[in-house]
Amino acid sequence: MSQIGLDFAPRRQVFSVSELTFAVRTMLEEAFTNVHVSGEISNVRRPASGHYYFTLKDGQSQLKAVCFRQNARYLKVKPDDGLEVVARGRLGVYEQRGEYQLYVEAIEPQGYGALQLAFEQLKKKLATEGLFDDDRKRPLPPFPSRVGLVTSATGAVVADMVRVMERRCPGLHIRVFPAKVQGDGAADEIARGLRWFSANPWADVVIVGRGGGSLEDLWAFNEENVARAIVESEVPVVSAVGHQTDFTIADFVADLRAPTPSAAAELVAPNLTEMRAGVLALQERSVRAMRYRFSQSGRRLVEAGVERPAGVLRRRVQRLWQANDELEQRLGQAMVRRLRTAERRFRERQHRLAELDLRVRLAARRASLAELDGRLVSQAESRLTAVRSRYALAASRLEALSPVAILERGYSIVTDGKGSIVRDASTIAVDDTLSVRLHRGRAAVRVERTDTE
Repeated sequence: MSQIGLDFAPRRQVFSVSELTFAVRTMLEEAFTNVHVSGEISNVRRPASGHYYFTLKDGQSQLKAVCFRQNARYLKVKPDDGLEVVARGRLGVYEQRGEYQLYVEAIEPQGYGALQLAFEQLKKKLATEGLFDDDRKRPLPPFPSRVGLVTSATGAVVADMVRVMERRCPGLHIRVFPAKVQGDGAADEIARGLRWFSANPWADVVIVGRGGGSLEDLWAFNEENVARAIVESEVPVVSAVGHQTDFTIADFVADLRAPTPSAAAELVAPNLTEMRAGVLALQERSVRAMRYRFSQSGRRLVEAGVERPAGVLRRRVQRLWQANDELEQRLGQAMVRRLRTAERRFRERQHRLAELDLRVRLAARRASLAELDGRLVSQAESRLTAVRSRYALAASRLEALSPVAILERGYSIVTDGKGSIVRDASTIAVDDTLSVRLHRGRAAVRVERTDTE
């Protein structure tokens, strides 16, 4: 009779490391698919891949956590050491090290507003990159002809800005890129509008903004993609978001922050009335300066024209004075000689002495000198008359060459939008805006047709 062998020893199941790890992972993932874990973040790492690796801990325990790049990009609050948070995600096992960890999908701060914390984190990040520095910000063009607006096309803000700019600068070209300024997708539309104006060289300056609201309402202007679009813009950007007390990330990176949208319109659009008054004042100063220059030039011409003949006349008179002195000296000597001779022959030649009366000769000499003085004075007056004629001719030529005189005869000066003088019709195009300088005032014109002949 055969015996039946009985084996009452318990059967054991042997797992490989991989099999056991897989089994644990499966259990964890099925049991903890959507958990919320509170704790303090520490040991944050972010390699070049863009993923976040950190630890959640409390007073007794710690938990490894990872937030992959596709989830991290949507986090309003980024992981940071020492931050108290509630992390939402699923549990899993990293099989290579046999560690269980939390795969984070969302983070909510504890004791601090999520939006405010996200604002401070992005502000700190962009400030560290130097995007708030004044030396990278560009000045606004003083006389823009084309202004771009990135805002809602249906709100009261765009109407207010257009009305202010048309009042201050009639004829200013305005183009609106309609964009949502609140809610989902608003930041992407705002960034797209900024990049459109940057890629299309039309606007001289761009205003981006909206009316006031809560932090949630203004949040689109605190998104990083909007800040990057402002920084990368090829044209200066003015941020006009909310009221004077509202501040957004867009305000810090923009080339200029305006307290309100209406204030932005006033900062961008030049006041033509004030400009005209300034131009008239400059014109008056220029006229006074030109008149002063003409007066100074005329005075110098007179001095240069009169001084030379006066010097010639003075030297001739001086020579005549010297000659007269010599004649008087010689005459005295002759008188002495003749008197001596007369004294010797006085008695025998008294009847001839009457014929040699010196008074008659002196009178003749004086008459001769008077005639000579008359001729010199007449010659000097003739030369002065010629000098005055040359000065009058020079003054009339200067007046003829004056730009003001040319404009007064009906001519005008035409300049393009850059202030360059237009001399050739081939350098302008239809619809270009030109400035015409008249004798009194200016006029803005638009080209309807050109002819190069």
